[in-house]
Amino acid sequence: MNPSSVASLRTAASASAASTAAPAETAQAEVGAPVSASTSQPVADRRERGVTPRVVIFSLVMAVVFGYALPVIDFKLHNTFLGAQHLPPGSVGTLIFLLVIANPLLGILSRKFRLSRNEALTVYITTLFSSLLTGHGAETQLVTNLIAPFYFATRENAWLSSLEPYVAPWMTPALWSDGGKYGPIGRAAVEGWYVGTGTAPIPWGAWLVPLSLWMIFTLTSYFLLACLSVILRAQWAEREALAFPLLRLPLEMTRDLAWMRTSAGTAPGTARGEGSFWRNRILWIGVAIPFTIQTLNGLNFYFPDVPRVPLDINTGRLFTEAPWNQIGWVPMVLFPMVVGVTYLLTSEVSFSLWFFYFLMKAQYIGASLMGFPSGMLAQNGALYPEKLITGYQTWGAFLMYVALIGWTGREHYGYVVKRAFRRAPARDDEKNEMLSYPVAFWGFCLSWGVMFAFTVAGGVRWDVALALWVTYIVGCIALTRVAVEGGLLSLQHQTAPLGMVARLFDSGPSRWLTADAGIAPAAIFQTGFVVHTRSFLLPSFLHGLKLARDRNIAIKPLGWLIASVILVSFVVSWTTCVRLGYQNAGLQLNSWYWKHGNGDWAMNFVRVVEGAPQNVAWINWLCLTIGATLTWGMVWMRGHYAWFPLHPIGYLMWGNYPSAIFWTSIFVGWGCKVLIRRFGGQDAYRKLLPLFLGLILGDVTMMLFWLGIDGWQGRSMHQLLPG
Repeated sequence: MNPSSVASLRTAASASAASTAAPAETAQAEVGAPVSASTSQPVADRRERGVTPRVVIFSLVMAVVFGYALPVIDFKLHNTFLGAQHLPPGSVGTLIFLLVIANPLLGILSRKFRLSRNEALTVYITTLFSSLLTGHGAETQLVTNLIAPFYFATRENAWLSSLEPYVAPWMTPALWSDGGKYGPIGRAAVEGWYVGTGTAPIPWGAWLVPLSLWMIFTLTSYFLLACLSVILRAQWAEREALAFPLLRLPLEMTRDLAWMRTSAGTAPGTARGEGSFWRNRILWIGVAIPFTIQTLNGLNFYFPDVPRVPLDINTGRLFTEAPWNQIGWVPMVLFPMVVGVTYLLTSEVSFSLWFFYFLMKAQYIGASLMGFPSGMLAQNGALYPEKLITGYQTWGAFLMYVALIGWTGREHYGYVVKRAFRRAPARDDEKNEMLSYPVAFWGFCLSWGVMFAFTVAGGVRWDVALALWVTYIVGCIALTRVAVEGGLLSLQHQTAPLGMVARLFDSGPSRWLTADAGIAPAAIFQTGFVVHTRSFLLPSFLHGLKLARDRNIAIKPLGWLIASVILVSFVVSWTTCVRLGYQNAGLQLNSWYWKHGNGDWAMNFVRVVEGAPQNVAWINWLCLTIGATLTWGMVWMRGHYAWFPLHPIGYLMWGNYPSAIFWTSIFVGWGCKVLIRRFGGQDAYRKLLPLFLGLILGDVTMMLFWLGIDGWQGRSMHQLLPG
């Protein structure tokens, strides 16, 4: 960390809080150039709006395409996801299509018909939304979440007795048409989705009111995230200068377009092709690596006699004896795309992302040696925060980190509040925000209030609803910080915060979260929105606003275009998910979607919270305090000692699926970067950057290629990214 960076950060906030922003400027220095490229491009290119009629048409067409295709790919075929991560293959693939196919064809007609850099990046921004909100990990999971508890209810599990009296009828098609009872119309609608109806018409009458109300609720949550992104953007992107590493690839891919728009075909003072992203030989070496590997592995998928390049190692046989068997699942899987992204991160961030994963495993072993029961350590922590060693520490870290983020930016956030109450004049830079600060502040408050009222109207007691949506906001801010500062592709905390709160209050069956408090409807809200946040939209808003600001894209038209894309892709995807069940039989779709991912999670949560926990409340408070204290300590150390190697981002993500599935790739990317900088210096690091960008580009290209082949052949379960 250079002294000027530390000084600038400490003038913005106290030393301890400022360390949350400290790695950002280092990240940009290590990457080799700031993410913002607006000052280095020709003036003519900088003044292009980006939101042109052809961009609007193409973005809306892609919204329809993704709205239909992603549910089919993710839930019917269960192949490689086009979304479900924050450098979406669908968005990168769209950019490849524009640059490699569409632009050359337009150039044949006339150079002036070619897409500008800002037009291409505007399309990329819009597809960040249409490729994320339509498939796996998005709110489309609500479709099955509303009906699965009824379909899987039996006399033995007595789920109906927890659902019918407490869930508002308008919340689900199972209850709406029969006056609040699970009667013949609702039963036919639910069972028809799971077993299929053949040529019979889809029972839209049972779905119309519940689906419409949930759509309004979900769109309200999107507007809340949009307002929150406007409030956060200036502080994160400009005052703290966070790295936004996931924007590096689209910026590099479109860099040549700025040269093509000049009369000479090159940038001023630059020889033709010199410094070109697409003409860099090192880039194509990087592309060739995943191209070769995934070609062989894809052929092996169809023709087993073709040799396969192993990218994973089964470690299950290595840890069978106590206490080593307490560490649980330790996958070793190599994803070229993740290796490439990791190279863009600061060394302390990438080191922390894999170091804390093994620190978590070490805690399991230590707790086992200290006599903690194995069930407390090994119980599934994906949904319930009963995994003592990680669940409460993680939420302690979340709460403390978000508090420190707020403290660091207290001057800016205080100004936003003053603007909302007309206690401060508008500054010139506010004109370049998607929403004015008063609109963003009151829009956020109003949206949160609507979500709160909707939840209470659904049968949830007010304090439970308050806890649910406060923790939702905390989780969104913390995970988005991981994306824009740490570049992690997939973001999930995979815990049920209502269960955490319940276990903080009671050492036996919860007396706070009970049937009368609306535990069943609360579980439906929680499972649909809070537990599986893999594709939530706040990072997309921050990435889009960052690109628009740096590239001088007209922000107001862009905001309206984003809203239109969200609406179109949202309606198409939700109706497609309903149709998939009736036309293909929901039980024939992938099991995560129709059962495990949503179907029984809500009611199993009810069962666990109403049962006796395996630990006592004071231990939960202890672990929560440990998580908060360690996070504060890391932030304080980073603010005072430049040599301190740990970043709290790794601690936030240590106990979830992304850290488990990506740790090997992150370790390899971190190791490559450390070795290259140690023996080749900063120049070697910069020169080899295209190699690692090529790993990302080549991997995405092969994902798109095999998706096309799989769709043509009707093959399923072929995934080049974790599913």
